[in-house]
Amino acid sequence: MPGVFNLSIDEAVKEAEEAVKLGIGGLLLFGLPETKDEDATGAWDDDGIVQRSLRAIKATAPSKELVLIADVCLCEYTSHGHCGIVVEGKDGFEVENDSSLDLLGKTAASLAHAGADIVAPSDMMDGRVGEIRRALDEEGLENTPILSYASKFASAFYGPFREAADSAPQFGDRRSYQMDGANAREAMREIELDLAEGADMILMKPAMPYQDIILAARQRFEIPIGAYQVSGEYSMLQAAFERGWLEPKRAMLESLLGLRRAGSDFIVTYFAKEAAAAL
Repeated sequence: MPGVFNLSIDEAVKEAEEAVKLGIGGLLLFGLPETKDEDATGAWDDDGIVQRSLRAIKATAPSKELVLIADVCLCEYTSHGHCGIVVEGKDGFEVENDSSLDLLGKTAASLAHAGADIVAPSDMMDGRVGEIRRALDEEGLENTPILSYASKFASAFYGPFREAADSAPQFGDRRSYQMDGANAREAMREIELDLAEGADMILMKPAMPYQDIILAARQRFEIPIGAYQVSGEYSMLQAAFERGWLEPKRAMLESLLGLRRAGSDFIVTYFAKEAAAAL
């Protein structure tokens, strides 16, 4: 993606300091470990890449002004690229929901201990929010909020991120646990379930193709709602900018304004620095 890079910890600290100067409210952290395995060990290792990054950013005085959100998922850390534990079933390999929950809880607790102000489960396993809330509470982290990707659709717009994070599934796809883009009613049910399990806020992903879902959630739920303008959305606009088809500043701000108008209280976007400078 143009202008977007995988960063070492020292460079991430510099990026955080720049974000503070620009007035950006927070950062959402993802990690790319040196090695991957079937149990996603790097996700919940207290010396993992995101855990070390959280501690380093928190140790930098200006960066204490930022809200640090840590993504909770296993796909970046598993050798097979799926968001949960894979087992062999009668029809071949499949993602096993229930055995994945314990690892997600361990991951969330490890990230919170390392300094995450908010944990954000994006895996879409059933029951994950309840398990993460239990794990956090048992570790004395009762005040750590959960930002749930309650409405995360199986989408073609994740492609550039998966390539950058080397997290594309090695077999099959994620449609068995991510949501059907045609089913708006299921999105509302998933949000209700996550809130019942203890989610404090929700994140809609992708953003632009699902603004109707953002609006429906805004009209139905009195909670903080965010929109994630994902890698494919960003890359699509960048491609148009490179060809001179769209005026960059206006198109960027208009794309973000549409998400705000639909009901988003906050936006996760790769345009954050450019948008902050423009505003």
